[in-house]
Amino acid sequence: MVDQVGQVAVVTGGAQGIGRRVAERLAERRYSVAIIDLRMPDEALRSVRCHGVDGLGYAGNIAEEPTVEQFTNAVLARWGRVDVLVNNAGISLIVSGESTSIEDYRRVLEVNLVAPFLLAKSFGQKMLAAKSGSIINIASIAGLLGIADRAAYNASKHGLIGLTRTLAAEWGGRGVRVNAVCPGWVKSEMDLTDQAAGSYRDADIIDRVPMGRFATTDDIAAAVSFLADERQSGFVNGHALIVDGGWTADGSWESLRLRHR
Repeated sequence: MVDQVGQVAVVTGGAQGIGRRVAERLAERRYSVAIIDLRMPDEALRSVRCHGVDGLGYAGNIAEEPTVEQFTNAVLARWGRVDVLVNNAGISLIVSGESTSIEDYRRVLEVNLVAPFLLAKSFGQKMLAAKSGSIINIASIAGLLGIADRAAYNASKHGLIGLTRTLAAEWGGRGVRVNAVCPGWVKSEMDLTDQAAGSYRDADIIDRVPMGRFATTDDIAAAVSFLADERQSGFVNGHALIVDGGWTADGSWESLRLRHR
């Protein structure tokens, strides 16, 4: 696998979890990496720089257009280019549809769907001018299926896959590929927070996944790394890559599924 020396990747929500591991994985591939999160991603930035590449940290709310503009300017002032954008930042909301407030519904859409559009539009302009680039949106299997008690989250991820396909159709012929990664349940900080509220147990996930485990952040980062690299995935555009251990492929009932373990 050839290193990406001289190339620049941007990762949102990179202070922890999937975003941090994605940033580290890209740094291992020798990308320079810019990370933005609500808080300054100091630990992730140190980890990135351990691989001998340049890193830029930024704190701000990506659902606000001025923040996106300032962050884009900071990245371009630092390196003058952007090759990969990973729209990873997202928030969950586990509550029944009838109990979801319009304020919470809008908040989830702002972070999970509006912000990726703002970032794709901002950084995409530079990619389109260069006739080269890869945008990877971290969606979810919740963007492919209905999962109870997640009306806002599911809607945002369905929308993100739609945005992915639309931009892929518009920009693919101009050298910019746009794809999505759809994780199943990942053992991460977000999962720990959701479980602490009592919404599900490890066994609820493990027994449902044919491979019998949660995804790891490295599973997702490996998929992102593949889609980022034009030499590996140069004709992959508008694709929603499912990384769920077979969750969406398996229509078995629980006893039948477990019988085949």
